[in-house]
Amino acid sequence: MKRRTALTAAATGLVSALAVTGCSTSGTSGGGGGGSLTFMTFETPALTATFWDTSITEAQKAVPEVKIKKIVSPDADRTAYAKQLQASGQFPDILSSINPKDFTAAGLLQPLDQKWLDANFTDPDGNRIDGKSYIPPTNSQIIPMVFYNKKIFAEHHLDVPTTWEAYLNVVKTLKKAGVTPVEMAGGEPWSAALPLAGLISADVLGADPQWIQKRYKGEVKFTDPAMTGAVGKYRQLVEAGAFDKGALSVSYADANKQFLDGGSAMYPMGSWFIGQIPAADAADFGTFLLPSGTGKTIVPFNTGGTTAVSAKSAHVADATKFAEAWSLSKPNLKTLIETDGAFPMLKNVPFEDFGAKVTPVYTEGFKLVTEDNAKVSAFGQVNNDDALPPGVVEQFNALSQKLFTSSDVKGQLASFDESWDKAAK
Repeated sequence: MKRRTALTAAATGLVSALAVTGCSTSGTSGGGGGGSLTFMTFETPALTATFWDTSITEAQKAVPEVKIKKIVSPDADRTAYAKQLQASGQFPDILSSINPKDFTAAGLLQPLDQKWLDANFTDPDGNRIDGKSYIPPTNSQIIPMVFYNKKIFAEHHLDVPTTWEAYLNVVKTLKKAGVTPVEMAGGEPWSAALPLAGLISADVLGADPQWIQKRYKGEVKFTDPAMTGAVGKYRQLVEAGAFDKGALSVSYADANKQFLDGGSAMYPMGSWFIGQIPAADAADFGTFLLPSGTGKTIVPFNTGGTTAVSAKSAHVADATKFAEAWSLSKPNLKTLIETDGAFPMLKNVPFEDFGAKVTPVYTEGFKLVTEDNAKVSAFGQVNNDDALPPGVVEQFNALSQKLFTSSDVKGQLASFDESWDKAAK
């Protein structure tokens, strides 16, 4: 995800707000109820300050005697910000949507109760790491799916591609017609990485779902033919002019607007983008998955969830109660469904019970999750045993930007192998 330094954050007044909210767990009241808990959140066009405030008020009913103080990450990289806070002795009591593997080795996160997971979720072990779960499996996402503009496709007599050759032909046809084929928010590393991650999920993990586990064991490498072939497809897109030349300077917000305004034909993005498509315009957009090397439909799947609990909190029990209540809140899930494209995974809760209003684009995505399709871990996005080693997600994001300008696929992947090995140790 994108990163900013603490000094930059301070310039925006966000870090100084920590002093007001008292985010250091060592400063919370000791023993019993009546203390305070800090909750690190993040804001996006979908998950606004109002959403977090409302959701906190709802979940706080589970611990009415406890005050919840919100800390807002200065950008979308919650994991990096949590590391900053931990380094300064201000690790929050509850954290939203972090990469657990970056904190479990240090014993910073509290494992969730397995009985509670089994009782409440359709995939209770979806976020399991070494036999324990640290983020509740409340919802799922597809990362990425390809959103496309139906009007542009119709104007150029294009069908949804089901093979790589057909996809590349769509790109070349649109480029020749003067249309930007593929939108990319390359100015933000986490977003720039999604097209490459999608190709790896489709081709490498689609052919061998155990590939990441084999990499941990040293049985495969990124320089192997399967991986260089998938990454080579990314270079094919770059060389075919799939992306705008200035794509590495485009922000996520600007990329969203350009695609929705018809400035590009396709947009590989996480399913959360569904919530950014206005209901009035939803009929103009559709989705498909990147074609896989096997020819099968491969869903790059991520079991989502929000609330992790600090094992170092002075009030672990209260923090856990709040986190559990937040995760099971139907109003919270309703908002996540409508604005963030989340696919709910609460046990014995029919979709209708959430009262969510969704578009046909959402329905298309939900079918991919609920139907009997091959699902693989979304590369670089999951919170389970297939998560990348600590710090390697950021290095993968940087790799995707390097490959935008470098044709040395094998050399770049050899360097990434070295980074993986150092981090995995």
